[in-house]
Amino acid sequence: MTRGLSIWLDALRVAATLIVVLSHFAYPRFTGTSYAFLRDWNVGSDAVIVFFVLSGCVIAFAADRDETAGKYTFHRLSRLMTVMVPALVLTLAFDAIGHRIDSSAYPAGFYQSHPMVEYLARGLTMSNEWSLFGRLRLGTNGPLWSLSYEVVYYALFGVAMFLSGAARIAAVLALCVIAGLNILLLMPAWLMGVALWRWIRANKAAKYGRTVGVMLVVAGPAAYLLCQIAGVPDLLAFHTAHALGVADAREVLGFSDEFLWNFLIGVFTTLLVAGIVIVNPQHVPCERPIRWLAGASFSVYVTHYPTLHLLDASLPEVAGRDLFLLFGSIAFGLVFARYFERPIKRFRQLIQALISPTTSGKTV
Repeated sequence: MTRGLSIWLDALRVAATLIVVLSHFAYPRFTGTSYAFLRDWNVGSDAVIVFFVLSGCVIAFAADRDETAGKYTFHRLSRLMTVMVPALVLTLAFDAIGHRIDSSAYPAGFYQSHPMVEYLARGLTMSNEWSLFGRLRLGTNGPLWSLSYEVVYYALFGVAMFLSGAARIAAVLALCVIAGLNILLLMPAWLMGVALWRWIRANKAAKYGRTVGVMLVVAGPAAYLLCQIAGVPDLLAFHTAHALGVADAREVLGFSDEFLWNFLIGVFTTLLVAGIVIVNPQHVPCERPIRWLAGASFSVYVTHYPTLHLLDASLPEVAGRDLFLLFGSIAFGLVFARYFERPIKRFRQLIQALISPTTSGKTV
């Protein structure tokens, strides 16, 4: 993966993270109707599909580098758990404090309380959206739904890559049954990222000139905007609900209710990244701040929503309250990243030392 592509993927990841935060910040219960257009366009859910494409590309790249099932599993689990474990504890704490301050800031549709054992079991396994066990929200941390999807994609990809024969077939089928249809409906976007990496690795971009690359860079976002203006998401949602015989497809499909539109977003994102690969930019403005922000994007994603709820419950109605809500939730994620996301190499060394003290000096 070239340095130019890597920084642009980081830039897209930062942009998608900020869009998700802005989308949640725009909920009327936080900020009234001042930012309703963000909710009308549903940009937060759209940004998650961008994450899926980027994730598929990066995980496929990482799997090639890992080479073995053991390294692949260790790197995926350590990356997730070093952030998810403290994020789950933080969600519990923030929800308890905020709910005690102002329970009206925790409406039933956006907050669910569970017994500690169930909360930790479902949170640590990231199974909160798996059909076999039933869907649930982990406190106020609704955005964790996407992690429940991604961990299945990681597992399916790892099984497909590192197993063979009957074992591969059995493992894939078991995972599909456990995860359920809803999660599988959004997997095409993630697989587009995998296909994108295979295309990059084969150096297929060399066949195309810079003009084609620029056209693709423009075509992806332009197609998205044109579809939004033309009302394509609403049209697809209507026909999906009609086919299922319900008023709202989310009743049946949960967060996969817009799977047709999400497929198109996956295509648009793939076109954009393919164009970037063809153009092959060597210099990117603001590279250092982009890298720094990207290194905290996971933390901001998994902490901003419980932080928003706590701030909403705590802050009085004063001038500048909206700014405190927005920048406070982002700032906390940046601080969180300082202690749990950025030191991933040290955490991995510590985990390896605990697992296998005699080989702890070796790099994994």
